[in-house]
Amino acid sequence: MTKLIQSRRRFLGTAAGASALLASPAYLRSSAAQSGGVVNVWTYDEFVPEDLKQAFEKETGIEVRIRLVDDQGKQFNLLAAEQPNPSVDILTVAGHRFLQFIDSELIAPLDTGRLANWGNINPVYSDGDWATINGNKWGAPILSGAEIMAYNTDFVPEDRRNTWDTLFSEDYKQQTAYIPSDLMSIVILYLGYDGNMIAYLDDPDEAARIVSEARDFLIEHKPLVRKYYDSGAEIQQMLVNQDVVLCHAWNGPISQLIMDGMPLGMSVPDEGSYGFVYTLNIANNAPNADNAYKFLDAMLASSEIGAELTRSTGFISTYKGASEHLSDLEKAASSLPDEQLENLQFFRAEANDMKYSLIDPAVEEIKAA
Repeated sequence: MTKLIQSRRRFLGTAAGASALLASPAYLRSSAAQSGGVVNVWTYDEFVPEDLKQAFEKETGIEVRIRLVDDQGKQFNLLAAEQPNPSVDILTVAGHRFLQFIDSELIAPLDTGRLANWGNINPVYSDGDWATINGNKWGAPILSGAEIMAYNTDFVPEDRRNTWDTLFSEDYKQQTAYIPSDLMSIVILYLGYDGNMIAYLDDPDEAARIVSEARDFLIEHKPLVRKYYDSGAEIQQMLVNQDVVLCHAWNGPISQLIMDGMPLGMSVPDEGSYGFVYTLNIANNAPNADNAYKFLDAMLASSEIGAELTRSTGFISTYKGASEHLSDLEKAASSLPDEQLENLQFFRAEANDMKYSLIDPAVEEIKAA
């Protein structure tokens, strides 16, 4: 585990030219020199490279205060409780949760004209149909991920690696793990329905029936699962210890272990799965909005920063040219074959109110069963 921890703390100094980039950030000196103050950021572990943070603070005099989050729901509840006077300036929202934050007036429309480095984002992400709501952009995409099936290659044979059937097989009883709330959308898809639930917006009774069917499926298969886990770090530890050999997970934590040389693989199974994009957003009524835009622009400054985000999180960078700064192993660990990408669709937000009003209590029933 020591090697894992060390690898998660690798910074841009491991890439050619990257140390110089962060040690002498001309993009900061030219536009944001010594303005002072603070910027408060809520984000996930390793989503802000430490070298970048230090360089930004040195060049601008702005202190970057980071509060780590591990759950979108918890972040939403905390921000809602603080409005109209939030303590945060920048927060990290997954694209499929935009509507929840927008409808509750918790995040502000993003003024991309204040971001000189906006063009460094791959248009696949910056111009995606999920990224524009009510005519506005709401966040800067920095990382893309997927819900995948991960497996220990020493224990799961090749012919069992591309179907969700394997996760629910008696052959791996008490050797599997997943997060029920995340897996529910995939189970709905696995059972032949729309996991985004947009198809049932006009038929809430059918939506409720489908969620009940997925709930009952997971309750039926509950004896097979070793543990419902809560975080990427937890599933990493379980895989390192071989407490489990098969799981549902986000690709990022699994990619990190593959980069460390663990005998792991991951797939988007034939039945399909969902992808998501992490974005950095400006809080509505942010107390330090000017500093927030300066820091956000610094985060988007170069493809090397994008590569470091992939290197430290395992997720796929949204920055143009980021892969050029990754090793062959890092590229392989953070990518998926084209034929599997065809099985992937993005989470959508249109039906989220209905969807989660059904899924959240269903998950509690699964845990209590």
